[in-house]
Amino acid sequence: MQQSTEQFLQYLRVERNVSELTLKSYREDFDALMEYLNDLFNERIPHPSEITTLHLRGYVSAMHEAGYAKTSIARRLASLRSFFKFGLRDGFVTENPAKPLRNPRGFRKLPYFLSTKEIGRLLVAPPSSDPFGIRDRAILETMYSAGVRVGELVTMNLGDLSLAEGLVRVRGKGRKERFAPLGSYAIKAIRKWFLYRKELLLGNVDALGRRRPSPKPSKSAKRCLKNNPAEQPLFLNKFAGRLTTRSVARMLEKYLKLKGLDSRTTPHTLRHSFATHLLDRGADIRSVQELLGHKSLVTTQIYTHLSTANLLEIYEKAHPRAK
Repeated sequence: MQQSTEQFLQYLRVERNVSELTLKSYREDFDALMEYLNDLFNERIPHPSEITTLHLRGYVSAMHEAGYAKTSIARRLASLRSFFKFGLRDGFVTENPAKPLRNPRGFRKLPYFLSTKEIGRLLVAPPSSDPFGIRDRAILETMYSAGVRVGELVTMNLGDLSLAEGLVRVRGKGRKERFAPLGSYAIKAIRKWFLYRKELLLGNVDALGRRRPSPKPSKSAKRCLKNNPAEQPLFLNKFAGRLTTRSVARMLEKYLKLKGLDSRTTPHTLRHSFATHLLDRGADIRSVQELLGHKSLVTTQIYTHLSTANLLEIYEKAHPRAK
């Protein structure tokens, strides 16, 4: 089983060109399955050809009993179907025991989003008096303007920008690339950040944004400057290195508290808000699908439910005979 899963992961890496994060998720799914099978087969990991649909049904039941979310169970089942389908191709199994299994049915939660007024309050929260406040404003404007995931934001390089055209190249899931639009507010914020970004790289300001009497570039800044300018990170941390997704989340938390906004808000909430606001104002769902980089229209359609819910709320408040 171990050897077969490694072959499958190699296939995903080489032939399917999946991201490292996706590979990590698949590996964790197989580790959980093998732990279950090890107990089931008396401290022995079976060969994939020994695994039956009945064994996998027991595995699904065990996940339900352990309190796993239905979405997590569905993802693990998808991993198993792909693995055994690969096994049929490679010849280490003669049938796909995961194929008969159906995903658990459940109510799909509507994603949380901010209103346009709340977005407005959030975007003006970063102070314009220091370099990192200016950077944070540019980050928030970019995320809302382009509807990008936080992982896509932190991988943006200078070479991905085309401010003259109002576009940024985005590396999405499955290493697929797309171009996302940047509005005038985002472009203005990025141009302002560029002035301080240069100062940070040259060591003219310290980690707190204070001006130094003499330049002192950090080690990260020196490494960054050695790279091709097009490959340098668009947004830098205080040491002039690339930002992480967690540091963006912490930055957002700070401004949410400052403005008294809902603590449920995450970086992904800006993406939800982007899609919902576009549809609320009449954007075509196919266009929104392209802007979000969704492979399937079904994924995008959840935002139409948000728009409908918003319309119903307005109707109930405004219509004299709604209730």
